[in-house]
Amino acid sequence: MPADLIVQRAMPADAGLMAALHASCFGDRPCDRPWDETAMAQFIAGPGVLCLIGSLIAEDAVPGGLLIARVAADEAEILTLGVAPACRRAGLGRALLGRAVDDLRASGATQLFLEVDEANVPALALYSALGARAVGRRPGYYAGRADAAIFSLALSDSRSDDGQSLEESREDQR
Repeated sequence: MPADLIVQRAMPADAGLMAALHASCFGDRPCDRPWDETAMAQFIAGPGVLCLIGSLIAEDAVPGGLLIARVAADEAEILTLGVAPACRRAGLGRALLGRAVDDLRASGATQLFLEVDEANVPALALYSALGARAVGRRPGYYAGRADAAIFSLALSDSRSDDGQSLEESREDQR
């Protein structure tokens, strides 16, 4: 992670900040409904939920992005990842995702899933650059009827990108 970025876990007192960040990241589209402070507090307190805040460091740390992921058994899902428009193209999304991958892997997750608007070219490029693979599509997934690409990223060395274990992959090749 670049020295001018910091990513940390959200604390209960950060629920209002996370709601404001979410609104700044996604509230510019008329069909989007940003999550409010109550929802953020529930995520922060929820079992198996990882909530991260990313900041750009200037004179002070300026919060500019957030990520929320949930773990169930050995699978994880990113519920939201966003960077405020004023903080984009500084590596904050990559830093948030990198920290999430590390934390989710440490929690025992072996596979990470996420959906992204097929028109979100920067996000598609980020996920692909980190090794995620498109594994499906959800037509009309978003409120504005935009389609979602479903991505999968292996979090352990014992699984391939499609979720098969390396042993299963070898058997398929025989």
